[in-house]
Amino acid sequence: MSYLRLEKAVMTNLQESLRRELLRTNRSGAYSSSTLVDCNTRKYHGLLVVPVPELDDENHVLLSSLDCTVIQHGAEFNLGLHKYQGNNFSPNGHKYIREFDASSVPTTTYRVGGVILKKEVIFQHYEDRILIRYTLVDAHSATTLRFRPFLAFRSVRQFTHENMTASREYHEVDGGIKTCMYAGYPDLYMQFSKKNEFVFQPDWYRGIEYPKEQERGYASNEDLYVPGYFEMPIKKGESIIFSGSTSQIKSSSLKKLFDAEVEDRKPRDNFYHCLVCAAHQFHNRMPNDDRYLLAGYPWFKCRARDTFIALPGLTLSIGEVDYFEMVMKTAEKALREFMADKPISGKIYEIEQPDVPLWAIWAIQQYVKEVGVDAGFKKYGKLVSDIVDFIIKGKHPNLRLDENGLLYSNGRDKAVTWMNSTANGKPVVPRSGYIVEFNALWYNALKFCAAMKAEQGKAKDAEALEKRAQLAKTSFVETFVNEYGYLLDYVDGNMMDWSVRPNMIFAVALDYSPLSQDQMKSVVDICTRELLTPKGLRSLSPKSGGYNPIYVGPQTQRDYAYHQGTAWPWLGGFYMEACLKLYKRSRLSFIERQLVGYEDEMDYHAIGTISELFDGNPPFHGRGAMSFAMNVAEILRTLKLMDKYSYQK
Repeated sequence: MSYLRLEKAVMTNLQESLRRELLRTNRSGAYSSSTLVDCNTRKYHGLLVVPVPELDDENHVLLSSLDCTVIQHGAEFNLGLHKYQGNNFSPNGHKYIREFDASSVPTTTYRVGGVILKKEVIFQHYEDRILIRYTLVDAHSATTLRFRPFLAFRSVRQFTHENMTASREYHEVDGGIKTCMYAGYPDLYMQFSKKNEFVFQPDWYRGIEYPKEQERGYASNEDLYVPGYFEMPIKKGESIIFSGSTSQIKSSSLKKLFDAEVEDRKPRDNFYHCLVCAAHQFHNRMPNDDRYLLAGYPWFKCRARDTFIALPGLTLSIGEVDYFEMVMKTAEKALREFMADKPISGKIYEIEQPDVPLWAIWAIQQYVKEVGVDAGFKKYGKLVSDIVDFIIKGKHPNLRLDENGLLYSNGRDKAVTWMNSTANGKPVVPRSGYIVEFNALWYNALKFCAAMKAEQGKAKDAEALEKRAQLAKTSFVETFVNEYGYLLDYVDGNMMDWSVRPNMIFAVALDYSPLSQDQMKSVVDICTRELLTPKGLRSLSPKSGGYNPIYVGPQTQRDYAYHQGTAWPWLGGFYMEACLKLYKRSRLSFIERQLVGYEDEMDYHAIGTISELFDGNPPFHGRGAMSFAMNVAEILRTLKLMDKYSYQK
C-alpha cells in the first residue's frame, strides 16, 4: 500500500480535500502549489509561480491553473474546480477523482464513465517549468482532451482583475503558444508533446475566491484571464505532456524530459523520506551560485536566524555535509560583511538580529560533531573566534556584554528574538534585556570556542574564554533561575518576565549548559507539564496570562496569538534533545510516541511536510505557511539523535 495515498471518499469531500495542499519546488525559489483537488484556496497558489527579479523581490503567479476537459460523443466533462463567491464551486471536477497518490510523482486518477485518465505532475528541478503528463488508461470510444489555461501575471501578494491593459496577443510556438499579459514579465510558454489546435477565445473568469485569504482577513477575490483553449485527440494507452514555462522547449523532448525527472525523484514511501524530500524543497541556488535555505513556503525568503537553526537538520542529519558547506559559505560572507559594517551583498535577510551570530556558532558546533574536531575547526575555527571577539569587543549594535558576563539586547521597541510578531508598530512580546536563550547560546559559544582554542594549543586564549564562561554561568543562574524551578524568560532591570515560555529549553538542550543536573531536570519537567503538545512546545503556558492558542482571524488577531500559546515543532526538537541528553535511552520510546504527532501531518495539511505552527489546543490544527524549514530540520535532527542514542549502551 502506498504511503501517501488518499481514497475517493477523501478527495471528493471538499471539507477534507481543500485543507490538504501540495507543494512542488525547484532550486530557484519558484514553485507550484494548490490543494489536492487543484482548487486554489490561497493567492499564493498557482501552477507556475516564479521569481521575476526584473520587477521585484517577490514571486509571481503566471499560470494559475489548467483545466482539463474530457470529451466523448460531444459530451464534455470538465475536471477543473474553482471556488466562486457565495460558496459556489464550478465545474466540480473533483467528483470524478478516483484516487490520489503522492508517494512518488503526485498522481491523480479520474474516472468519467468508461474513461480512466491519469494525471502526473512534476516541477522541473533546475528550470522554471511545470510538467503534467496525462495518460488515457482506459476508454471505450474516441476521446478528446481540451485544456483551458487560467492566467494571472501578478505578484503573490496582489490580485489581478479584469482590465483593458492586459495584452491578448499570443504567438504560436512549437507545440503551443507563448503569451505575456503585461510589460516587464517574461513570456509564458504553454506547449504540448502532441500536435494540437489552439482556439483563441479570450475571456475573463470573474469573482474567483480564495477562502484561505478570507480566513486571514484579507481581500480574497480576483479575475483570471483565459486566452482560449488547446484541443487534441488521445488514444487509449497514450500519454500527452504539458509544459508551462518561462522558456521554450522542443515539444518532441517533453516525454524524455518527464521520464528523466521521474527517475530523479526519491520516493516518499515513509516518514523519513517525506522529510528528506521536504528538506530539499528549501534549497535555493542563485545564478551566481550562492546557496541559501528558504525559511518556508509559500511566502518566506531566506532569513538569517532560520538559516542557522535549520541548516544542521536539513543537511547534516541526512548526510549532506557538502550542502551545509555551500550554504555556510554564502552565510559566512553575509556575516563577515555585517561584522565589518559593510552592505550585505547577498539575499540573506535579518542578519542584524542580535542572536544570529550565536546561532551561527551553534550550527558550526553541529558540523564539528559530524565531521570531527580537526576538520571542523580547520574550516570554521576562525569564523567562530571572530564572532566571539566581535561580541566581546561590543561591535554588535544591539548586543552589549555587561560586567556580569551576560549579553544585553534592547527589544522594547523592535522585536529582536524569534518571537517577532508586532502589532501597532510594537512587539507583541517585547522581550528585552537579558534574554534567556541569548545567554544560554552565549555560554555555549564561549565553552565551544574555549574547547576549540585548547584543541589548537592556544591555552592562554582558552583559559580567558573559560573564565568568561564561568562568570556567565554564575550570572545566568542568579538571573534566570527562580524558586519555582523554571527560568525567567527575560530580565530587564526591575522587569522580570515570569511567563512560562519554551525559550528556557535551550539552556538544557545545548551541548554546554549553565545549569546543574537538577535544574535541567526541573526545566524539562515544567516544559513537559505545561508546554508539550503532540506538535511541539507551546510558545506560552496555558497557566500564564495572555494565553491565546488559536492562530486564526485577521492579521492583528493572529499577531496576538502567534507567540502566545501556539505550538512549534522546531522547539519540540530541542525539547526532545534535552530529554535524550538527560535520560538517554530510557526516553527513546517516549520520543518515538512524540514523533507520531508529526507523522500524522504527512497526509493532512501540506502533503509530506510540516506546517509553520499549530494551535496550542486540541485538535492542534496546522496554521501559517504550508512548509517551514526549521520544523522539518529539527524533526530530522531528532531522528538522527534517536539513532545515536539507540546505539549507546
